[in-house]
Amino acid sequence: MRPRVTLIGDVMLDVVTRPLGPVQTTSDTASTTVVGRGGSSANAAVGLARAGCDVTYVGAVGRDPAADVLRALFEAAGVATRLQVVDAPTGVVVAVVDGSGQRAMFTSRGANARLGEAHVADALTEGADHVHVSGYTVLDERTRGVARSAIEVARGRGTPVSVDACSVGPLRAMGASRFLDAVAGATTIFANEEEAVELGGGSLEVALSVLRGHAAEVVVTLGSRGALALSDEGEVRVAASSDVVLDTTGAGDAVTGAYLAARLQGSSRRAALETAMTAAAAVVSGLGAG
Repeated sequence: MRPRVTLIGDVMLDVVTRPLGPVQTTSDTASTTVVGRGGSSANAAVGLARAGCDVTYVGAVGRDPAADVLRALFEAAGVATRLQVVDAPTGVVVAVVDGSGQRAMFTSRGANARLGEAHVADALTEGADHVHVSGYTVLDERTRGVARSAIEVARGRGTPVSVDACSVGPLRAMGASRFLDAVAGATTIFANEEEAVELGGGSLEVALSVLRGHAAEVVVTLGSRGALALSDEGEVRVAASSDVVLDTTGAGDAVTGAYLAARLQGSSRRAALETAMTAAAAVVSGLGAG
């Protein structure tokens, strides 16, 4: 039986551009640009669907052409949607990527900030084997209550819940203790190394110990050093699979989707991490979230 997964959080229209030379601040700069689906939970939803899960994405969009594009992309990927239509523009991210794969993101959350608790609660009545909540929903005070309610509803039904830290800047502004309080009850926390250290303080080892006090499982990506998973069964580390890194947009989301799918389908943590590294490598070799 295919695992059923519900994901809650942002969906964005991603515009990712890579200048092909020095930026001409008052003129045109030749660039390579792609437009596609973005948003942490939306990206992870597509990864889970590609891996053979039955996936429902829950989020908010506006009444605009961007929403139509995203609906079509979800349908093509085999992701069912429960989209709340609100009077705000669909979210947009403009990412500028340099030659080393580093990026700067300019984000307009738009409709995502209007996601309603009642809409999410209604979607959760359909049941799932796993619920994933985007950290962006937690980081924005306008939707923090939605995230908190979703975690409580899922855990009340005995459903495992994962969350991801998503972005170190907003995480730092919110504060580690407030974030961890908001995601209390989550069974798995996903983060990159910088986010993990921000949440746990001190070194990575200290941070892992702190995070394990808040969740049964912690999964941390380590950039070129691969990734690790920590649980009661101990720590597992695997190497990265990336030979070419053009753009890291969506790489962490690919890890989340691939890892969850593998675990829900019975893979060991090591095998799930290896699958996740392969998925991330495919994403970073091109522009956009894939």
